[in-house]
Amino acid sequence: MNDLITAILLGIIEGITEFLPISSTGHLLIAEHWLGARSDMFNVVIQAGAILAVTLIYWRRLWGLLIGFGRAENRDYAAKLVVAFLITAGLGFAVTRLGYKLPETVTPIAWALVIGGVWMFAAERLAERRPESTRITWTVAVLVGLAQVVAAVFPGTSRSAATIFIAMLAGTRDRAAATEFAFLVGIPTMYAASGYELLKTCKAGAAHEDWAALGVAFVVSTLTAFVAVKWLLGYIRSHRFTAFAWYRIALGAALLLGLPAGA
Repeated sequence: MNDLITAILLGIIEGITEFLPISSTGHLLIAEHWLGARSDMFNVVIQAGAILAVTLIYWRRLWGLLIGFGRAENRDYAAKLVVAFLITAGLGFAVTRLGYKLPETVTPIAWALVIGGVWMFAAERLAERRPESTRITWTVAVLVGLAQVVAAVFPGTSRSAATIFIAMLAGTRDRAAATEFAFLVGIPTMYAASGYELLKTCKAGAAHEDWAALGVAFVVSTLTAFVAVKWLLGYIRSHRFTAFAWYRIALGAALLLGLPAGA
C-alpha cells in the first residue's frame, strides 16, 4: 500500500510539473530524496504518461500539420520542429555518451530553481520590449533545440521554461505561440528520450518492477498532466509567468536554507 501511495504521489508530481515552467526532474529528485529513489523504468513510464497527455491536447494541431503538409507555412513550421528536435537529439546523445548523470544531491537543483526564477523575471521583461510577433523563425528553432539540452544537463532549470523564454527572447513575443512551439518540440524529444531509456532498462532487466504501481503512476501522471497543461494554456493568455518565477525562488530558497550541507 505504501508503494502504491508513493506511486500516486510521484505520478501527480510528474503530471503537474512536466510542462509547467518549474522543472519536473527537479521536483522528482527532491521528492525521491524523502520518498526513496525509484527505478529508471518507473521514471520513464510516468514521463511517458505526461507526454501522452500533451499529445492528446495537441492532436488537432499535429493532425493539421500532417494533412496540410502541402501548404508552405505548414512545411516551414514542421521543418523547424524537426531541426529543433535533431539539435536536441544529437547533442543529448553526445552528452549521454560522455557519461553525464543526474546529481545525487538536492543542493544544485535548489540553486537551479532560484537562478531560473530570477532569469524568468529578467527574460519576460526583456521580451516585452520586443515587437509583438507569433512567428517562429529559424533562430528560434535552433535556440529552442539548444535550450532543451541545457535544461536536461541542469535539472531544476525546466525544459518548458528554458524553451518558452528563449523563444520569446529570440523573437516569438507572443506567449501562446512560444509555448505551443516549445510543447510541440517537446513531444518527439521526450518520446525519443523515454524510448531510449526504456530500451536500456529492458535490456538490463525489469523483472523486479511493481507493475501494478507502475500502471497506476502512468494513469495518474497522464490525467494530472492533461489537466495541468489545459489550465496553463488558458492561464498564459491573460497572465505573465511571474507566479511560477516566485514559486521557483521560494522553493529553491527554502531547500537551501532547510537542507543540511551536502544534502
